[in-house]
Amino acid sequence: MELPKVAVIGCGNWGKNLVRNFAQLNALTAVCDSDRIKLDAISKEYRGMRITDDFQSILSDPSIWAVVIATPSDTHFLLAKEALLANKHVYVEKPLARDVMHAKELDALATERNLILMVGHLLLYHPAVNCLKELIASGELGDLLFVRSDRMNFNLSRRDWSVLWDLAPHDISMMSYLLDCDSAQVSRVGGWDTLADGLVDVAYLDLSFSVNGRTIPGQIRNSWIDPQKQVRLTVNGSLKSAVLNDAQAENKLALHSQTREGRMIVEYPDYPNSEPLHLECEHFLQCLATGERPRTDANNAYQVVSILADVEERLSRSPHLKATPLNVAVDKLKALS
Repeated sequence: MELPKVAVIGCGNWGKNLVRNFAQLNALTAVCDSDRIKLDAISKEYRGMRITDDFQSILSDPSIWAVVIATPSDTHFLLAKEALLANKHVYVEKPLARDVMHAKELDALATERNLILMVGHLLLYHPAVNCLKELIASGELGDLLFVRSDRMNFNLSRRDWSVLWDLAPHDISMMSYLLDCDSAQVSRVGGWDTLADGLVDVAYLDLSFSVNGRTIPGQIRNSWIDPQKQVRLTVNGSLKSAVLNDAQAENKLALHSQTREGRMIVEYPDYPNSEPLHLECEHFLQCLATGERPRTDANNAYQVVSILADVEERLSRSPHLKATPLNVAVDKLKALS
């Protein structure tokens, strides 16, 4: 069977990782970016690779099965829509879109044309996350009591409208996946633009997940101004608590419990040592070859977009965030569509 051929659109900080993985999988045929310096770097590293700054030339090439979109998130909807209209399968980095109706439109378009539409919710392919999911399902942790995700870093690029659109898609998609819940509810939100520029760079969400007739409370904390990087998920259970610390090189997943005498026991479950992004790229190629619906399809992405759109609307009503660039950008994007 012919190996699917893909083109990566955007070869910046994250796009170059997608370039590397699809090249390793012998599926990469072209790289497109508006920045010639980045393209020159790609051409030196991957000799003979086709590079271009013309997106339309990618769409008109019948040998290219799919496009992989790793551009700034406010461009995702329009680029993905163009690709689907050109009958290309699409892998788009998170978030799928910035507007719920845009997410629905892309899903409907892909379904109508029988095309694969996959969203880059990376953590659903993380071996440690999938190990934890199995432990939760088996009852190893007991009854779930609380779940919290902390994702913090120091980010000066601030390309997104909000830290939430940059970081929270990982947290929401991961927590919903682990708990088998596709209807998370947000009860409380908070956000601050610490530089008074309208860009929310510190935020939190209080959520609730409906699981088997029970409501599991949860919290997400995101920051662009934390000098100490944190990528940590904590799942508290009645028997054991799990901590997934993805900032660690080893022993990322640990289970904590106490004996009756009060002695703390820490266990480190085994799971495959595979790069999550490589597994995600493999899954996309498998879907192209077989036609199966991706694990992280538009339905999976819809809840993330829906929650974040609602949260941004709430934050926009906050007195210290009026007339932010976020609101202006949303209006422009809606006008374009």
